[in-house]
Amino acid sequence: MNEPVLLSAVADGAATLTLNRPEKRNVLNGALVQALKDALARAGADAAVRVVVLRGAGKDFCAGADLAELDRIQQMSFEENLADARGLGALFVALRELRKPTVAVVHGRALAGGCGLATACDVVLARSDAEFGYPEVHLGFVPAMVMAILVRKVGEGRAFELAARGQRVSADDARDMGLATHVYAVPSFEEDVARYLRDLGSRPASALSLIKGLLYELGDLGFEDGIERGARVNAEARMTQACREGVRAFLDRARGNGGS
Repeated sequence: MNEPVLLSAVADGAATLTLNRPEKRNVLNGALVQALKDALARAGADAAVRVVVLRGAGKDFCAGADLAELDRIQQMSFEENLADARGLGALFVALRELRKPTVAVVHGRALAGGCGLATACDVVLARSDAEFGYPEVHLGFVPAMVMAILVRKVGEGRAFELAARGQRVSADDARDMGLATHVYAVPSFEEDVARYLRDLGSRPASALSLIKGLLYELGDLGFEDGIERGARVNAEARMTQACREGVRAFLDRARGNGGS
């Protein structure tokens, strides 16, 4: 019996999606991309899920595209290649539009499409020995599908250099340029990741949803429109039960401590 290309488990409010092609360094193919999209849809509809976590089985997070897929695209027409590229793009859009935090937990290599998968997540927690990179240029290829996200995360100059030079960068360098959020030492990595996920998952789900939605909308809005959208989200947040309970508890503590 063949192993599933993606493992999914829900525990303590986190849906953990594990790329499960360790013998191939978890490289992406059509089946894995579709499995990820299906799993994200399920996680989005599951009220028990507060955070979605992406991991890789074996030695690497994800080392890019499957060689069989690369061979196949050489035989495809422009229209077929366009449809195939849009399939990967739809996965990145799904990660962006999911109104729950997505966290990539990266060890080993995150290269090409694998680096794109991590970049598309809201948070990247990297093990100190992890490597990131977009080496597509060495094949005359372009990391085009992730570019819209990459330029927002690291800026135009960094995005150009990453794509044009195709060099691998260390976890520390990835953090410094905005590709990774936090870097944790190897011995304490799992403990540090678990602590971070518990902390993030403890925040009110309604607030996390509003924060994520507003954050990514702002990239497409002018300043004044962004302020107006912020005002509307502010008002929405005030109407949630979590906000009302949080404010009430804060005021009760302040009054109990003699505050005004």
